[in-house]
Amino acid sequence: MASAQDSTHFGDREVPLGDKQRLVDDVFERVAGRYDLMNDLMSFGVHRLWKDALVAMLSPPRVSGRRFRVLDLAGGTGDLAQRILEASHGNAEVTVADVNNEMLAVGAARAKDWRYSQEVSFVEANAEALPFEDDSFDACTISFGIRNVPRIDKALAEAFRVLRRGGRFLCLEFSHPDVPGLEMAYQAYSRSVIPALGRAVTGSAEPYRYLIESIERFPGPAAFSAMLAAAGFVRVTHRPLSGNIAAIHSGWKL
Repeated sequence: MASAQDSTHFGDREVPLGDKQRLVDDVFERVAGRYDLMNDLMSFGVHRLWKDALVAMLSPPRVSGRRFRVLDLAGGTGDLAQRILEASHGNAEVTVADVNNEMLAVGAARAKDWRYSQEVSFVEANAEALPFEDDSFDACTISFGIRNVPRIDKALAEAFRVLRRGGRFLCLEFSHPDVPGLEMAYQAYSRSVIPALGRAVTGSAEPYRYLIESIERFPGPAAFSAMLAAAGFVRVTHRPLSGNIAAIHSGWKL
C-alpha cells in the first residue's frame, strides 16, 4: 500500500503519485478539441478577462530589440501565448510547453493563423523536469494548469531554475471565493452545472468532475504563496479576481 507521501488525490480517489500524470493526460486528451469552448461556457467568458489581466501584469516590452522570452507552461491550446504576442507587438518569443500532445496539436494548428505565428513554438515537456537550460527565460506563465501537476513543488523549482535573474513567474489559478454567499453559490454551480455542461458539450461529465474537485483541493492563496517562497521566489503576491474565484500569483527571481 502506498504511503501518504507516495499517493495523491485524483478526483475523489487516492492514487499512486506516479499515476496522476497519466490520469490527468487522459482527462485533457478527451476534451482538448473543445477545451477553450468549455472555458467560455463555464466562466461565461470571464476567463478571457482574467487572462488579459495576467498579460497586463506581465507587461511584455513592445520595443524591438532583444527578444523577450516567455515560457508558457501547460499552455497547449495557445490562448495565453497569443495574448502575450499581441500585447508585445511581436517582440516576445513564446515557448508553449505542455505534457499533453493533443492539447499541443490544437494550439499548433491554431497558431498557423496568428499574426505573429513565427514567434511561438510548441514543445512537449513535463513541468516537473523541463528540457531547458538554466536562466533561459525572462518570464514564466501558467494559466489554470498548476493544480494538475502531481508535484507542484518540483514544477515551481523548475520554473525558478529556467528563469533569468530579474525574471517573473505569473500563475493564474482558481482559488476560493471569499465574498459572503458567493462560495456556496459557486460550489453549487460547480458541482451540478459544470459536469452536466461538460457532458452536453464534450460527451463526458467525468473530466469536469475531476477539474472541479482539483479546484477545491488546490491550496489557498497563503499556502500557495508559501510554496512560491520555498521555491526561491521573492516579492510574492497574489491578486484576487472576481471575489477570489481566481487569483494571479506573482513571484520574482532576484
